[in-house]
Amino acid sequence: MHNPRSLVFSLYTHWDTVEVMVRMSRELAAFAQVQALGAVGKVSPQLDADGRASVLRALVNADVLQTLARSSDLQVNPYVLEFVRCLTREHELGLAAVLQARVAAIREATEALNEGLQGSDIDKVRWSANQLAELFRQIGMQLDQDRHAIFELAEAAKSADSAMPVTQRYRRVLDAFDQYVEPMNQMMDTGPRGTFYRYLEDSERSLDHAAEQLTIQGALYSHRMQLRQVSHQAKELRRMGRMVAQQCADTLLPLRDELRQHNALSAAVSALLSRVRKRGLKRTLLQGKAKSPLPMLRIERGFKLQLGDEVRGIMAAARHYAPQSLAFPTDVPSTDALVLERLDEAAIRRHLRQDLPVDSLLDWLRAHYPSLSDATVLRLFHDLQHESEWVCVPATRGSVTDLQTVRVHHHPHRISQAP
Repeated sequence: MHNPRSLVFSLYTHWDTVEVMVRMSRELAAFAQVQALGAVGKVSPQLDADGRASVLRALVNADVLQTLARSSDLQVNPYVLEFVRCLTREHELGLAAVLQARVAAIREATEALNEGLQGSDIDKVRWSANQLAELFRQIGMQLDQDRHAIFELAEAAKSADSAMPVTQRYRRVLDAFDQYVEPMNQMMDTGPRGTFYRYLEDSERSLDHAAEQLTIQGALYSHRMQLRQVSHQAKELRRMGRMVAQQCADTLLPLRDELRQHNALSAAVSALLSRVRKRGLKRTLLQGKAKSPLPMLRIERGFKLQLGDEVRGIMAAARHYAPQSLAFPTDVPSTDALVLERLDEAAIRRHLRQDLPVDSLLDWLRAHYPSLSDATVLRLFHDLQHESEWVCVPATRGSVTDLQTVRVHHHPHRISQAP
């Protein structure tokens, strides 16, 4: 068994080289020493042959690279391969069956948790909670790795050579959709056939109920916190599963539709319809001068466009259309022009002060100033009755006063000297 410290130190020292070899392992399960030396030279072109061989020996001695049995070929240590792929987001797409098996294991761990809770077996409850936490961690890690793997597949398909046949470019995309995305969507269905959300909801309820029971029983705080943390992991995993499934479907569905739209049959049909649209059906079919025409039933009908009487009437009216002239209204000089009145209100107040007391203020204004307009008289009436230098008291009985144009029904206001 090799020393883990030397392996980690070798990874730190030759990380770029290991990353290139891990990327090469996607296409080559094992590679010869010449290929390994080429990977070292690609990362460190300044090294000579002896330096490259020294780096390769260091990787083999640290168990980063392993020699295959009965061969001199090399392969990356499986643990190193998994570790580097997880860190560099270069992980291969996992199997839907593995994910389904882990989801099924959630149900078994939940049943064990319920049994331990019914039997008041704290150790079994804790063991089941730890098992659920481990399953949640593994499922979450696999979902994250599969999401990045699907993104990698989509990007590789989009960046492939355009001259490559579409079926070949999108073959891995279709395989991923049929073998992973479709089973995962069925598993994450919220209906009765789905198992992902149903099992997670059952585990959440069991964990929350177990935490409440431990609180009632007075269990240790660390035990209760353990159950609550696992319950939070279940809630987060359910959200993550829904998000990953949606992202994977949104990534692969457009590519699958593009492949369906651009297969050989659809391309031939599109080309034929294009010629028919440009040249007509008869000229398109007779262009090849085939001895045996296509077996089909064809009915040719003439097409004639004719305008109705209503359209003819509208067009005739439009041809003889003449805009009508409209006379806009003009300003007409008013006979009742506003006449500005010159008024000495101070003199009127002195006159009223001399005649105090006055039994009816409005009648007094009408009698002494008959030349004033009705609006001016009414304004003076309202202004004078609110003066503070005399006392204004309205009468209890009403009266009528005729002005120039209006008749005013009012209660006479008596004006007297202020005490």
